[in-house]
Amino acid sequence: MNLIVVAVAAYLLGSISFAVLVSRAFSLPDPRSYGSGNPGATNVLRTGRKAAAVLTLLGDAAKGGLAVYCAHRFGAEPVLAAAVAGVAVVIGHVLPIFHRFEGGKGVSTAAGALFGFSVWLGIGTLATWITIAAFFRISSLAALVSAIFAPAFTLILFNFEHPYFAAVSAVSVVLLLRHKSNIAKLLAGTEGKIGERPEGSAARSSAGEQS
Repeated sequence: MNLIVVAVAAYLLGSISFAVLVSRAFSLPDPRSYGSGNPGATNVLRTGRKAAAVLTLLGDAAKGGLAVYCAHRFGAEPVLAAAVAGVAVVIGHVLPIFHRFEGGKGVSTAAGALFGFSVWLGIGTLATWITIAAFFRISSLAALVSAIFAPAFTLILFNFEHPYFAAVSAVSVVLLLRHKSNIAKLLAGTEGKIGERPEGSAARSSAGEQS
């Protein structure tokens, strides 16, 4: 029963969309109404309000880390509880009950969860994202490569039987599934780059934004 409580609590925490909340606080349009329609930091950045994008990024990442930390701190089985929370908080972000199940891609929240599992795991995955993003300036490509590498980094730190490996693998699958449209655009060469502005407030661009 404890794990069920952990999963539900983490899911509800993940369902809080900082892209939507921060946009309202800054009197910005709903992030689901422009750019790619994705409620994430990269899409919020398209408004030109860097502070709003940073707050969105930090908020989404913080809830991932907080879910894992609290589960590990208060769960009856700390490691298993943390693993469950890490998966649940990401699912909450991509399918938020508070926002009609219209969530983001889950990258920032997943990053926060990985840092909660292990600082070194978080650093390794973040370094991968930064490297790919710096070279190609495509957020979705950086996220996809990071999602693929994250389970490998987990194996280096833990092993196949550790709950974190199963959790990270599950999170990676969620991220890959959420990026299906981005994968198609990458293959077609039409994926947009970080920082591109939408042509209109309601226009949907092809860039790969994350959160």
